[in-house]
Order: sequence, then C-alpha cells, then structure tokens
Amino acid sequence: MTLRTIFVGLRFLRALCARTSVLSVLSLFLSFSAAAQTSSYTPDWCKALPRPEYKTLQRVLPDETWFEVYKVAPQTFAIYEPHQSEETIAYLIIGTKQAVLFDTGMGIGNIQQIVRKLTSRPVVVLNSHTHDDHVGDNWRFPFVFGMDTEFTRKNAKGSVDDAKAEVAPSEICGELPKGFDPKTYRTKPWHISITIHDGFKVNLGGRTVEVIATPGHTPDAISLFDRANGLLFTGDTYYPAPIWLFRPETDLDAYDASIKKLAALAPQVKMVLGAHNVPVASPDVLPELVTAFEAVRAGKVPAGEPHDGKVIYKIGKFSFLMKAAK
Repeated sequence: MTLRTIFVGLRFLRALCARTSVLSVLSLFLSFSAAAQTSSYTPDWCKALPRPEYKTLQRVLPDETWFEVYKVAPQTFAIYEPHQSEETIAYLIIGTKQAVLFDTGMGIGNIQQIVRKLTSRPVVVLNSHTHDDHVGDNWRFPFVFGMDTEFTRKNAKGSVDDAKAEVAPSEICGELPKGFDPKTYRTKPWHISITIHDGFKVNLGGRTVEVIATPGHTPDAISLFDRANGLLFTGDTYYPAPIWLFRPETDLDAYDASIKKLAALAPQVKMVLGAHNVPVASPDVLPELVTAFEAVRAGKVPAGEPHDGKVIYKIGKFSFLMKAAK
C-alpha cells in the first residue's frame, strides 16, 4: 500500500489564511484542486509506475483503462487498480461451477464488468477485510459472504467521508473512468448473504478455497487458501509495501498470532498473493515476516521520523506503519 501524500498547497494555504479572506482562500483551493485533477498533475507515488514486476506476468484484457488484469495461475486473475494510490488488487478464483471474487476494489471502476469478461459462472464475493478500498463494488454482487464481526456489519452500511479521501487529487494517477463523478463517490451499502468463520470452505467445482481467519490489521481480516494449488491470498496481512498497523481497529497481538499461523502454512504454499502493489511473492516471505515483525516489537528496529502520529519501521524488505510512541 502506498503512503498517502499530502497536498503540496496545504502549507501555502495555511499561511495565506492569515492575510486574506476565507472566500479567497476557498476559491484558490478549488482552483488548485481542479488543476490537480488534470492529467498534467502527477503525484509523486505515481512516478514510480509501472512497477517492473508486472513485466513477468501475463496481462489479459489489455484494452481496459482503469483496471489492469493479470493471469497469475490457471483460472486465477489479479485485478489491479494502478491509477489510485492504494494500488489495490482483487482476485478472481474460478472453478468449474462457480467463482470467488476476493475483494471488489475501490468502486471507482466497475469491477463486475471485468469479472463478467473473465467468467460466466456464478460469483461469490469474499473480502479480505472491510476497509473501503476492498469493498467498493460489493453492492454490485448478490452474494457476499462476511465474517461475523461488528466491524464487518458497520462497514456494510457504506462510507462517505473515508471514501472521499480516496479520490483527492493526490490519490489519483491519470484519468478517472469516464462518467465517474468524484463529488458523489462513496462506498455504497451492501448485504451480507451469510456469515463465515475460520475454516469455512467454498467448493468452486474442481477446486476449493478455505477461509483462514487472520485478524490484526482489522478484526475481520481473513486470508484464503487454495490448498490443492498452493495459492495463499493474504489480503492486507501481507503485501510488499508498508503494512498498515496504526488504525484504531488494529490489534498487534492478534496480528502477530495471525502471521505465525500463515508462516506455519509456508511448506504447503507455492505462491503468496497480497492485496496491494504487486500480486506475487515467494512463500519465504511468510516466516520472514514473523521474524521482522517480532524484531520491531522487541525494540530492535529504529523508528523513522514521526509524522501525523505515525512512524515507519523498516527491516530488510519489510516495513510497518505504526502509531508513534507518545
């Protein structure tokens, strides 16, 4: 997950407020925002794209503009959103009878249209967790399975304020989809068809995916394991970028237990598939993640400079965005 950038004009506007009218400042701010939405504005995080790792993957549906779709294993597709700073990745896992869509992305582009181009089979939605960037298009699907937590039920009601932040000019790389209006953007309410639990299995026909409860990042975080094919989908429990562990709903003890649970599966795993930035990693990252996180908690890793109440701890190829010590 890419760290959110700060509007470059914010400090200037704060200073300007001391010597001009509110209306003048607001007018200037709106002008700045409008200019930032044009293609000439390039946020810093966007300049690193495209990520070189994607060159090794087979891209399908190459004419899609908001999403990029990659075949990462037989009948398994990563649906990537490179034009928004979260760089969210959803996964379509297809069997002979039905398919699972693991997350539905931001809800900026229509992921249902992508799914229908990839399969005609019935689709069940499972969410790695219910932060906005993973449930944006849940409302488009009739069957959404959810964990039995109050956090899940609350988020199923939708969100306005958190969603608005995701389409600020600093969060968008390039053009928004045609017809999309950022002024009305929100994550719409969605219905939980049935509740699921640790060990819950979905038979797709010819392959089965198993729910592994991995709370920590959120109370309802899960991973999915296609045991027969050695595919472990880790959501936000692991991805190759600063892992967010600072929010009020985060439980560090639970996260520690969850990554140990995943590390124990490493001998059975052929491919780890995270939910942001780059979809494919070696199973070696699972035990290495445990070692890195426990080194941070043991005070063996120096903290970065605090910013907005948060700090980054970097150790090897891992980094963790956590609350700054008070």
